[in-house]
Amino acid sequence: MRFVTFSGSDAVPRLGAETGDRIIDLTALAIEHRVALPDSLLALVRSGGPGLEAADTLLSRQTPESLLRFSLHRDQVVLAAPFRPGKIIGVGLNYTEHVEESSRSLDTDSQLPPRPVLFSKPATAVIGPGRPIRHNGALTSQLDWECELAVVIGRTARRVAEEDAWDHVFGYSILNDISARDQRRSGQWFFSKGQDTYAPFGPVVVTRDEIPNPQELDLTLHVNGEKKQDSNTRHMLFAIPRLIADISSGVTLEPGDVIATGSPSGVGAGLDPPQFLHPGDLVEATIQSIGTLANPVMDAASPEADAR
Repeated sequence: MRFVTFSGSDAVPRLGAETGDRIIDLTALAIEHRVALPDSLLALVRSGGPGLEAADTLLSRQTPESLLRFSLHRDQVVLAAPFRPGKIIGVGLNYTEHVEESSRSLDTDSQLPPRPVLFSKPATAVIGPGRPIRHNGALTSQLDWECELAVVIGRTARRVAEEDAWDHVFGYSILNDISARDQRRSGQWFFSKGQDTYAPFGPVVVTRDEIPNPQELDLTLHVNGEKKQDSNTRHMLFAIPRLIADISSGVTLEPGDVIATGSPSGVGAGLDPPQFLHPGDLVEATIQSIGTLANPVMDAASPEADAR
């Protein structure tokens, strides 16, 4: 299934399912049929199997006519971020070519890391599709992009073995790991990557069963229509099971947490000459089988930049 958080004319966030070019209002559908269904995507993720089964059963019992009555065309809704994660754990240097370009442009180690390189992004950095990425010229002149596969955790994971890791995955989305390259502090990345609006997330969460092999997905990123990144998740240095096992060896992963699995090469800092984001730019991160996450870049001083 493909879940979204959306609002219609009343601007009230609702749980929805994407089918083609239409969004089914699962909240209204559940009320109509008196089905107990979590009223938000985060609650659905945290409810585990029963919530997902309830949504699947509810949809399977509908006729095309009833689904049409409880759906809106994609152009009639506004998508929000799927939810605000409990934790966002970023993975640095997880594509071999990105390790090389980072060593040239960002003074990181040129050797492949022996273990995943981890950092965090706060939930306050999350914005949804179409929401503006704030460019604060007083804080950065090196605002950069990173298209990443986001893994949504669906079951509590503590000291999980690699062979059991898939059982803890709810689904997948896209996270654009926006970074202020000139705000790294003594090698620490939190402020560089954790500022408000630095985690565009969405547009959907696709359940694990819909993507049998997440290690074979094409990733691209465009800025103003020009391709900057073009890779495939098969090139991850540490695959998803290894990431879950490594993180959960010391940090409990909970339902609704998100792992941003790393960026391929093609970031702005690694280009010759370097290229960075500016107000007026449009960033589009696309991952096969998931969709496209598009966000404009806006001057932080603009009143519209406060929109989340």
